[in-house]
Amino acid sequence: MQHVFIIGSRGLPAKYGGFETFVEALVSHQQTDQIKYHVANLSETVTGSHFEYKAADVFNIKARHFGAANVIFYDRDAINYCLDYIKENQIKKPIFYILGNTLGAFIVRYARKIHKIGGKLYVNPDGLEWKRSKWIKPIQSYLKYSEKKMAQTADLIISDNQGIEDYLKNEYKAVTSTVIAYGTNPVVAGSLDMRWFDDNGVVPNDYYLVVGRFVPENNYETIIREFMKSKTKRDLVIITNNAGSSYFNKLMALTHFEQDKRIKFVGTVYDNDQLTTIREHAFAYIHGHAVGGTNPGLLEAMVATQLNLVFDVSFNRNVAQDSAIYWTLENLSEKLAVAEQLPASEVHDLSKKARQIIVEKYTWEHVVDQYERLFLNES
Repeated sequence: MQHVFIIGSRGLPAKYGGFETFVEALVSHQQTDQIKYHVANLSETVTGSHFEYKAADVFNIKARHFGAANVIFYDRDAINYCLDYIKENQIKKPIFYILGNTLGAFIVRYARKIHKIGGKLYVNPDGLEWKRSKWIKPIQSYLKYSEKKMAQTADLIISDNQGIEDYLKNEYKAVTSTVIAYGTNPVVAGSLDMRWFDDNGVVPNDYYLVVGRFVPENNYETIIREFMKSKTKRDLVIITNNAGSSYFNKLMALTHFEQDKRIKFVGTVYDNDQLTTIREHAFAYIHGHAVGGTNPGLLEAMVATQLNLVFDVSFNRNVAQDSAIYWTLENLSEKLAVAEQLPASEVHDLSKKARQIIVEKYTWEHVVDQYERLFLNES
């Protein structure tokens, strides 16, 4: 039996977040009985209490309340608990799979302990977290250093995008790594609930759609500015967590988007079926993410939306390949004009290509199969 200890997600069952969704999929689509997953769960209950979730052993780690340092203590406490649990239960050759680079500045010490008990340390670096604008400069510097130490220390780096692997190898040279993508569900919802559209003044099949976290690196300013320059009569529907955000007020002051009736911030939508329906009935999806790896939102758009306009960076191209229209910071309005004139047959061909890419590379079944072969040393 191969025991795999997963550290860095908020735990199971998944409520939100990319890592949480990944871990949920990993245990939900498990195909082999030769792997036992042990998943850290951030909790207010006592550290060390366990419960079963599907085939996984979930163990609680009591949350600390130290502000931005919480995630560092969470990962550290989880590793220490796992080391004790492994010794107590005489587990041989465990794999520690750490999601994220947060603990990187301290990882050398823990890698030694893991190796001492015959274990291996695998790390998923996520995207380029240190580039995110939400972090102040000292935290960005810490995260960049953590990224470096993780890359240099881990027995294996598992990137979810070829662009991330290329970056790490170029930046840190001798990195042992592989690529296993993030996944999605290729089945789309079919029912059209008109109430959401009516409530928000949105006409089905006649709007551009943006879905994502409300942060500058998702290029909201560029999207809004360029959309305002365009001559399209369609709306721009933005689904994001903008309520109470100072960034929202800053964007308004910079762009005066409130004067353009086409631009509609409609808040958040957390119901997956409803969100899929909204994606299905968009004229096109605009993906502006500039930081990260394989973004779940792009995968979901490729499944559901007929036409995708994607920000032109390597990790987005690695995913969408030739199934999308690509734009830069200077030419989105021009690409919107191209989209407006695109024949229906070409839209259909792009949509078909996008769905084929998903089926071949990004279903959870395919992703989980790759992980299981890796954990069992069959790949």
